[in-house]
Amino acid sequence: MAVLVSVIAFLTTLAGGLAAMRVRDHRHLVLGLAGGLMLGVVAFDLIPESLEMSGRGSFGVPLPMIGFACGFVLLHVVEQAVAIHRAHEGEYAPHVHAHGPGAGAPIAAPAGRVGVLAACALIGHSLVDGLSIGLGFQSGTGVGAFVALAVITHDFADGFNTFTAASLDGGDRRRSALLLLLADAAAPIAGAALTLLVTVPESVLGPYLGLFAGVLLYLAAAEILPEAHSVHPRVMTLCATGLGLVAVGLSVAYAG
Repeated sequence: MAVLVSVIAFLTTLAGGLAAMRVRDHRHLVLGLAGGLMLGVVAFDLIPESLEMSGRGSFGVPLPMIGFACGFVLLHVVEQAVAIHRAHEGEYAPHVHAHGPGAGAPIAAPAGRVGVLAACALIGHSLVDGLSIGLGFQSGTGVGAFVALAVITHDFADGFNTFTAASLDGGDRRRSALLLLLADAAAPIAGAALTLLVTVPESVLGPYLGLFAGVLLYLAAAEILPEAHSVHPRVMTLCATGLGLVAVGLSVAYAG
């Protein structure tokens, strides 16, 4: 089941990459909806489910919440190390970070090399997404379905970002950008297939789901939603985000 579901993530990632080539005007609504869905999955499903699986951890703090904090910080550190956000920021909006070097200046040719590095990092992240789908299904069909929903919704943004980052240096990078997009799309399938070789105990799944929730929250709050609000009117984007939250909340309530 996990491998079959990961095929949908493959198609969603490709769709995001194709959208990066063709669609710009309504991207903010798609990303706003994806951000809302991811926030809903974190708040309404992953955190409650992980807490049910695990007992109290160090200093009286549940282990999933420790994993949650670690996941959030881990992705932040990785992002800063490979400059994922700066690599594609110039493509999405005219704003820059005031604390960044060369703030206000356009991205120069070396950004193309950074963009390829960022795309490779996103491929590694997509491999972890596939592992998350497989491990989610190991903990239960319901958890697996919601983890898959989270992965599928943000894989559109991953595909968009992978193609955009890899092609920052101009049209001569289009072929390599397409190859990196294909690798990013195939990574979740590979990750899900790996989980068929090993079964993870429930005592480990709880903290892992907390870790994954922290990663998703960071992606939604620091990457997807800021991009969604970067250049377009915010009211419709906020409505799309709210729609995503409500959709997940109703799905969880119905499944319960």
